[in-house]
Amino acid sequence: MERLQKVIAHCGVASRRKAEELILAGKVKVNGKIVVELGTKVTSSDTIEVEGVKIEGENKVYFLLYKPTGVISAVSDDKKRKVVTDFLPYVKERIYPVGRLDYDTSGLLLLTNDGEFANLLTHPKYEVHKTYVARVKGLVSRESLRMLERGVKLEDGITAPARAKVVSADKTKNKTIVEITIHEGRNRQVRRMFDAIGHPVQKLKRENYAFLHLGGLGTGDSRELTPHEVKQLRALAESGTK
Repeated sequence: MERLQKVIAHCGVASRRKAEELILAGKVKVNGKIVVELGTKVTSSDTIEVEGVKIEGENKVYFLLYKPTGVISAVSDDKKRKVVTDFLPYVKERIYPVGRLDYDTSGLLLLTNDGEFANLLTHPKYEVHKTYVARVKGLVSRESLRMLERGVKLEDGITAPARAKVVSADKTKNKTIVEITIHEGRNRQVRRMFDAIGHPVQKLKRENYAFLHLGGLGTGDSRELTPHEVKQLRALAESGTK
C-alpha cells in the first residue's frame, strides 16, 4: 500500500505537493468516494479519479528543455502566459518541471512525469549542482566572490558554500559576467545572492544541471534524456555527490 498523493504523483498527474492540494480540495476520489485525508493509503486494485478523470500508470519519461525567458515554470498559468510544457507539444504524457526557473531566467530545465525522480532531485538533503552564468551590475571584486563562495546571509538563512568565478568584466559598461555553481534550490536564490553583495543581476541563464548541459540546443528546444542519464542523476542525488 502507498500514500494516495504519492501514487498520484507517480502517475504523472501532478507533483506530490500539488496532489496533496487536490486531495485537500476534495478533487480526488478513491473507488467512487471523495477522499480528503492525506494519510490515505491505496493499492493497485483501487480506482483513483482526479478531477473526474481516472488515472492510469504512464510510462516514465524525462526531458531536458532550454527554457526561454518570459516563460512560467509550470504546466498552466491563470494569466495565460506561456508555460514550459507549451514547448513540448509532442509529449503525450502529463509532464511537469523538476524544480523551477524564474520567469526572467533562461536555461536548462528538466521535466518528467516521474514524481519520485522529481522529489529526489529537488529534496533539500540531496546535493545536485547547478551552474548559472549571470550578467550583473558593477565590477565584482575578489572579496565579493569569496562572499558568494562562503555563503551570504539572506532572509531565509545563510546560503551553502558555492563556487564562483569572473568570466569577464567591462569597466566601460560597468558590468561583470560571473559563473556560479550552487546546490540549493531556494526561490530566486542566485538573484538574491547577488543582490546581497550589491551586484543586481541583469541577465541569468542556467548552463548546467549536474553533468547535463544545453549542448547544441537553441532557445525553446528540448530533447529526451537517455536511460543512462536518468540513472546517473538518480545515483548523484542518492549519494549526495557534488
